[in-house]
Parts: sequence; structure tokens; C-alpha cells
Amino acid sequence: MDLFSPITLGDLKLSNRLVMAPLTRSRSREDGVPNEQVVEYYRQRASMGLIVSEGVYPSVTGQGFVRQPGLATEEQIAGWKKVTDAVHAEGGLIVAQVMHAGRVTHPETTGIDHVVAPSAIAVEGQSRTYTGKHDYAVPHALATDELPGIIEEFVRGSRNAIAAGFDGVELHGANGYLLHEFLAPSSNTRTDAYGGSPENRARFVIEVVTAVAKEIGAGKTGLRISPEHNVQSAVENDAADVAATYQTLLEGIAPLGLAALSILHKDPSGELVQSLRTAFGGPVLINTGFQTITTYEDAATVAAGGWGDAVVVGRPAISNPDLVRRWREELPLNEPDASTFYTEGPQGYTDYPFWQN
Repeated sequence: MDLFSPITLGDLKLSNRLVMAPLTRSRSREDGVPNEQVVEYYRQRASMGLIVSEGVYPSVTGQGFVRQPGLATEEQIAGWKKVTDAVHAEGGLIVAQVMHAGRVTHPETTGIDHVVAPSAIAVEGQSRTYTGKHDYAVPHALATDELPGIIEEFVRGSRNAIAAGFDGVELHGANGYLLHEFLAPSSNTRTDAYGGSPENRARFVIEVVTAVAKEIGAGKTGLRISPEHNVQSAVENDAADVAATYQTLLEGIAPLGLAALSILHKDPSGELVQSLRTAFGGPVLINTGFQTITTYEDAATVAAGGWGDAVVVGRPAISNPDLVRRWREELPLNEPDASTFYTEGPQGYTDYPFWQN
């Protein structure tokens, strides 16, 4: 695999195989509308083969963070249309990561008391809200007859993404948010058809992905997973159970012919990731970063090993809007300033310099 060669992911034709990871930056307005800073941030990074937006909530209950953008109102859709227009004007592609936070939120962030999850088990730790840090609340365990409504939230958010000009969506099934909460035995102790066995725990995610693909087209739909990542109290320590759960999930969605599967895992060449790649049968995006920053050497190793079809890159894309050029031409990189990752204003957001000839 050549990182700088084109690739087709479903309906999307990428100019290179470097994908910008979904990165929460907390720069939108409090009403979830992307502002002009957000437009400029994504415009600057349009040379990436594909941009995956920060997690965007499909409903008020799905919001996880302060100043997180949404795709639930007409004003939010209009705000994102400015972003997608700017990216397209630069020749880029951008998909929306549709993310329902599930229990990883707080009423002081969403403004409503309703926190939902598969089971009434709180996340360990505290949530950063508009009124400071608070312990995570014990969520409402969704009743079986409430699940179709949650699926419709994902469908509506995805439909709104297309209306906002996005080239597709990536459903967030990773990092301990709602879809992942159904997959992980630590957060799903249900006794109905959506809990217990690997097959039951995979069921809800399969239903969501299927419904979204039907609504906007499988060629515009992707899924992100992070098996064994063990963050935000979504713990998956039983290797056999992990393999069975995710194998069931991917066998359940493989017939859809999705655009891509994005896998976040520290061992991309290992048996788990490669067996899941085989089960999915379509293009797989590999993300090795999270605990460590993905370097060019990391990306080149994935490419040389043929472990995936494209590489997902996070922090280097934050600090280098022209990352593709810098890696291709072996130019020095700007270093990311972690203290500005989730703050307000242009500092550490839109002020990283491009390489000057």
C-alpha cells in the first residue's frame, strides 16, 4: 500500500490514503452550531485523503461534551454546510462522525436530566460540564421498546449529515459511547435480546448500521470500532468474548457493502484485527494512535505490512494542516500543543502554520 496513492471507499474517491481522525476540539457554539473558526479549521486540512469530523451528536441526549457540534437542528445543519462547502472548495472530502455519547455525558452539559445507556451503570470518573466537573450520573437503562427511537436518532442525524453536504457518515461504535456500551459486557448487563451473549450484544449496533445504510446508502456509511481499548468504563478483557462479539458484528454488517470499517487498536497486525478485517470484507482504515502519537514511521509500517487500506491519523493532523505534503516531502512537523486541544479560540486550532517554501 502506498500512502499517497488514491483509493475508493464506497462512493468516495480519495486522492490519498491518509485519513484525518475524528478529533473533539470543543470550538463550536454552545447551541451546537459550528462557527467560522470550525469552517477554517477543516478547510485548512482538506488535503487529507478524507476528513472524519469530530463526533457530532444526533440528538440532545446524545451530546457528550461542552461546545460539541450537533446535527439535530436546522441551524446546526446550516453551520455544517459552510464547513463542507469550504472543504469541497479545496478539493477535499469530509464525512460526519455521528456519535451518541450514551452514558458518557451529564445533565449540566446537555441541559436535560435524561442520560441513557444499555444498563443503569455509571461511568467511573467525572464529566467536564458547563458548570465544572461532576461525577457521571447513573443512566436510565433503555427499555426494549425505546430502542427503535434511538435507532431513528442515528438515522435522522445521518440524513441531516447528507443534507449538510457531508460526503457520508462514520457511525461511532468505539471509545465507550452508546454503541460501544452495547458491545462491552462491563456496560451491558441486559437480559433481553440485546444483552448477554456476544450475538445479543452485537444486535443493536447491527440494527443501527443497517438502518443508516438503508437511509443514506451503504456506499456513504462507515463504522468505527475500538475492541479491547478499555476506556470510559467500556471494558473488554476476555479475548474470546471480544473475538466472538466483534466477529458477530462484522458478519452481521458485511452483506451491506459499507464504505469502510475504521479500527482503533494498538496491534494492527495481530490476529484479532486481521480476522476482523477478513470478516468485514471491505476497506479497512487502521488507527494505531491514542496512547501514542501516530508517526510517519507508524503509518509507513502499516502500509508496508498491508495491514489495512488507509491509515487514520490524529494529533499530527491537528498541528499540521498540510500533513500530507510534509510526510510526502519529508518536511519537519509542527508539534501539537495539548494544552489547547479543548480550549476556546484560534490558538492551537487554526494558527498552526503551513510549510513555507
